[in-house]
Amino acid sequence: MALLTGNGRPQGLVEHALATSTSEQCIVIVNDSTSANLRWANNTLTTNGVMHSIDVTVIAFQGAGNASVSGTAASPEQVTALVESADRAARLADPAEDKAELVTGDVAADWDDPSGETSIQVFDGFAAKLGEAFKQADAEKRILYGFVFHEVATTYLGSSTGLRLRHVQPTGHYGCTGKNAELTNSAWVGGATRDFADVDAAQMAADLTTRLGWGERRIDLPAGRYDTVLSPTCVADMVAYAYFEMSARNADDGRTVFSKPGGGTRIGEQMVSEGVRFYSDPSYPGRECAPFVIASGSSDRSSVYDNGLPTGPTDWIKDGRLTSLIQTRHNAAATGAAATPGVDNLALDIATGTGTEADLVAGVDDGLLLTCLWYIREVDPQTLLLTGLTRDGVYRVEGGEITGAVNNFRYNESPIDLLRRYTHASETVPSFSREWGEDFFSRTATPALRVPDFNMSSVSQAL
Repeated sequence: MALLTGNGRPQGLVEHALATSTSEQCIVIVNDSTSANLRWANNTLTTNGVMHSIDVTVIAFQGAGNASVSGTAASPEQVTALVESADRAARLADPAEDKAELVTGDVAADWDDPSGETSIQVFDGFAAKLGEAFKQADAEKRILYGFVFHEVATTYLGSSTGLRLRHVQPTGHYGCTGKNAELTNSAWVGGATRDFADVDAAQMAADLTTRLGWGERRIDLPAGRYDTVLSPTCVADMVAYAYFEMSARNADDGRTVFSKPGGGTRIGEQMVSEGVRFYSDPSYPGRECAPFVIASGSSDRSSVYDNGLPTGPTDWIKDGRLTSLIQTRHNAAATGAAATPGVDNLALDIATGTGTEADLVAGVDDGLLLTCLWYIREVDPQTLLLTGLTRDGVYRVEGGEITGAVNNFRYNESPIDLLRRYTHASETVPSFSREWGEDFFSRTATPALRVPDFNMSSVSQAL
């Protein structure tokens, strides 16, 4: 990849845009990213690739309005076109409801550092063991399908107030589905990583082999409520949705489970069991993320005026009580609360959590183990009732042992209710939401949970 120089460097693009803008104020966000990927199917690598992109967002502020324009741009000329579009739109914009003073600050010490980058070599150790896993799968009549992805994105944020911030974000994930030769038995494993140094393809394949072994015996069960262990992946699937709904603005408007009847939010109320901590922290080990706001547009959860605002450890729920909701400075001023911007990671800790997922399974006399969920959708925002399907591994547990694979189900559950009704929890571990992690939210840490009456509302015919 050619090294960008002069005004073609990301920092140069920021400075060029700020100098070119004719609006009263301006914020520029440049995202310089490289990504690498491998795909495989039928025990064979199928595709691989490396991509490099530079995306620029120009936010122009004129009077009480603003306008944001984004596009791919790697040259000053391309950036000029974005600036001119943003300036024109800002002059025509309606007054912004979230108007606030732009964040001020200094030039970060690492501002002039080059962008981080990745390459296909990030998979060297993984790929070597993956080849061995293919050979073993062929010999034992299993089929592996999967995908690995790694990206290093460097964000440069500059403002006409003098603020200059830089953040390097590595993001990686892997997922592999294993099937028997007849395609009647399926299992999945996956996870998130920053650099693939902690991902072992041999262990991934061994876990799939174990789960496919569990599935050699097939058991049909009816819909109903079951004593169920949810893997950390399943817990991440569910609680991430709760985090996405933690908008203070929407709660104030009476739209969500976090709304108080009659108006306002439920901040301060006991919402889930004591001992539950639901929080974000930009410095969470292994799940580190940007320690400041990066917002290309305004919404109920973010504001372009808050760009560059520092973020820090934030308890959303502490000891079972709702303590914070995601809100901008504008919304916080209206409610008299502190501004608590969203953070790009999430952790769930249970004070009584101990042991592992396997330990929870060992305590179940008659129930199920869920390994992943999919197609999760909201049914009722007032209770945060979600529906979805089980996928690639629902297992029967009898006498603390896994005795076979069960048909899939549609379920109806609220993550808030689950955090009231669980009876046991494991220790919190790095996790990966299969539903949300591949696309935009991979940095989670969650325990496994045992729920005595998980609602499998109907049988699903999905394999």
